[in-house]
Amino acid sequence: MNVQGSIFDDENVINIPLLNGEMDYYPKFFSEQESNALMQALRASLDWKQESMKLYGKDILFPRLMAWYGDAGSNYSFSGRNYTPVPWTTELLEIRNRLTPLCGKTFNSVLANLYRNGNDAMGWHADDEPELGPHPIIASVNFGATRKFRLRYKNNHQLTYELPLSHGSLLVMKGTLQEFWEHQIPKTKKVLSERINLTFRHITP
Repeated sequence: MNVQGSIFDDENVINIPLLNGEMDYYPKFFSEQESNALMQALRASLDWKQESMKLYGKDILFPRLMAWYGDAGSNYSFSGRNYTPVPWTTELLEIRNRLTPLCGKTFNSVLANLYRNGNDAMGWHADDEPELGPHPIIASVNFGATRKFRLRYKNNHQLTYELPLSHGSLLVMKGTLQEFWEHQIPKTKKVLSERINLTFRHITP
């Protein structure tokens, strides 16, 4: 589908300045119609898998489904695993092209996460792997159920911030955010439906 008609203007931007970090939140970056169509297309077309990580010598399944897409050579490593990207789908390319002029960055890869319900989650982490380079710009696109996005300052866990990421929204993380902050998607019993999150990145080979 064509997403060039997405809702966007300066009034839709919420700038969130944090200590040693910055985020821009666009709660209605995609229209309701676009969001519904993209959610359905991504759910059906992406190669979803339940990956695992090594913990104390055992393989522990991630509590969500994942897929890694991007340009050839944009390999990514985290939690002790190496991931080779699958070629872009039409929908992922259209979303990426919509983000490029806004973010001033040509993203060469995207990590897709499918949260099947509130039992699926993402633990505390920062997107600070060496291949992302210093001060990475990461664009996080969200479809489906609204989930809480929590942040905590690395050197002071009492310093926190919480933001509900809604259907069709975009969160752009930038500056030194990844250097000084961690983030998570916690489990919740209040959410029964699915959520798809796409985090677009630029990998330096």
